[in-house]
Amino acid sequence: MNPIKQLLTALGFLTRLAPAKLVDHTAISSCMRWLPAVGLVLGLAVVAPFWWLGLFEGRPLVQAWVAVCLNLYLTRGLHLDGLSDVADGCASHTETERFWSIVKDSRIGAFGAVSMILALGGQVVLFSELLRADLFGGMVWCFVAGRGAAVVLGFVVRSLARPGLGQRFMDGAGPASMLFAVLFTLAAGLLLTSALGVVLAVGVVFVALIPLYYLVYTVEGVNGDFLGACIVIGEVAAALGLLLLA
Repeated sequence: MNPIKQLLTALGFLTRLAPAKLVDHTAISSCMRWLPAVGLVLGLAVVAPFWWLGLFEGRPLVQAWVAVCLNLYLTRGLHLDGLSDVADGCASHTETERFWSIVKDSRIGAFGAVSMILALGGQVVLFSELLRADLFGGMVWCFVAGRGAAVVLGFVVRSLARPGLGQRFMDGAGPASMLFAVLFTLAAGLLLTSALGVVLAVGVVFVALIPLYYLVYTVEGVNGDFLGACIVIGEVAAALGLLLLA
């Protein structure tokens, strides 16, 4: 599969920005390296109405809320669901079998609901501040950074991947894919925001994801929910890091 088809497959699988289609294991694995590129396309789609069209100009809080709604619609809330599952599991019990039984439960618990409130509220607040500071490019890059972090996490912990869709993704998180994703993320950051902003944001993302990394080893496994949680946490942490300069 050529790179354009790989990117379109990733977009169709992870967003509404391309037609969804049935693909095999190899095609799913090839999506992993393209996560930051998916973030770039998604970020531009979410931010463009305010950056290029001036929608709700002068009302950054309204813009941020609309942006978060667009993000939820375009991603079908996929990553937020992963965050809530992991939050329910680790807050209720970190004994391995109990944790995974909670994660697989389709019902949402109190900690899962709280995690979604904090994530969505955090995005609205932080995105509104980025928009207030005219850091439109930085806001776009947050979507890239969160997905770049997910590729790195997938590479580091892929040996502990549990059977399922997440494992198929992490099968594609080899050294070459990880390096490509990291370079893409950094290059996009340098184009969309400042070098210092990228450094600060990467540092905050790294610190924010340490608990998630250790949780993988505590519960002796990782699945797609962890990747979704990583993306959401990475987006929020990147925005927080960029605001250290604003």
